Amino acid sequence: MPTYRLFFHQAMAGMALLVALWLLISHLLFSSRVWGTGMWSLSGAFQPGSKITVLIWHWPFNKSLPLDGDVCAHYGMVNCWLSTNHSLLSQASVVVFHHHELQNGAARLPLAHRPLGQPWVWTNLESPSNTHGLSRYRNIFNWVMTYRRDSDIFVPYGELVPRDGPAPPVPAKNRTAAWVISNYRKTQKRVVVYNQLSKHLQVDVFGRANRKPLCPDCLLPTLAPYRFYLAFENSQHQDYITEKLWRNALGAGVVPVVLGPPRSTYEAVLPADSFIHVDDFSSAQELATFLKSMNASRYQSFFAWRERLAVRLYSDWRERFCGICARYPHLSQDQIYRDLEAWFKSG
Repeated sequence: MPTYRLFFHQAMAGMALLVALWLLISHLLFSSRVWGTGMWSLSGAFQPGSKITVLIWHWPFNKSLPLDGDVCAHYGMVNCWLSTNHSLLSQASVVVFHHHELQNGAARLPLAHRPLGQPWVWTNLESPSNTHGLSRYRNIFNWVMTYRRDSDIFVPYGELVPRDGPAPPVPAKNRTAAWVISNYRKTQKRVVVYNQLSKHLQVDVFGRANRKPLCPDCLLPTLAPYRFYLAFENSQHQDYITEKLWRNALGAGVVPVVLGPPRSTYEAVLPADSFIHVDDFSSAQELATFLKSMNASRYQSFFAWRERLAVRLYSDWRERFCGICARYPHLSQDQIYRDLEAWFKSG
């Protein structure tokens, strides 16, 4: 056979082999998506209108909530179903795991029974300083659901939304500053700042740490008469802004004095003139002087945002889990967090 013909046949055979390999790999990849979720076409595209089943492997902090009826429809999500039935593992579109129960051993991952191609979600609302054991979860989770804005599924503690109707009046003020704290450690930055500030400013302290716990219904009425609230986070990390700001301060109609991430992070979610940041002052004494010398007009200016915005709190885990469905069609199932600890603790 002439040399050029031999070369031609060899080239064609090689090309046929490559095509066969490509078809085999494509079949395996696409099949894993179809078998894993039942909602992905051979092109890998999510089919609109398909039912999404979110399997909650365990309730956060072992506080179960009723799932009767179409729960997610209440939060504006259609074709989204929540379940805690472990027997649905092979059929669930996505499974979500809360870190607290993994950390303390109350729950375990069903690794041996994980369906091929099924996305798993790691969720956690604690800061990196209070999150441990992440090194065990390399190459397991596809998506993360946290308070960080760069999460696949962002779940803030609260936000400001357009106000519907007139703003309520600012509560009458007859006290200076308040702080609610349960976990008091001398090494925490918030404790250090409080100890410095309290030398120059009257701060009334509530919470278990001071043996003055407040019942849920007592919290806001107790804080409302104060001019300022110390919204001090227990640790300082990227985007870590909790209910200390959203509920205790803004929800009570009190001006927050914040300690947490940088001012720029707060300004990404709040008007710049709605809060006071500890970092804006060179010392606790300077901060105390600023607070004590503020006149009524200046103080009222911190509430200008209330004319157009209202506080929206997020505390129901069902609403958070329903939010997975909103993000589901837009997230890659091929993604995986190879080093979850490195990602989370980078902030």
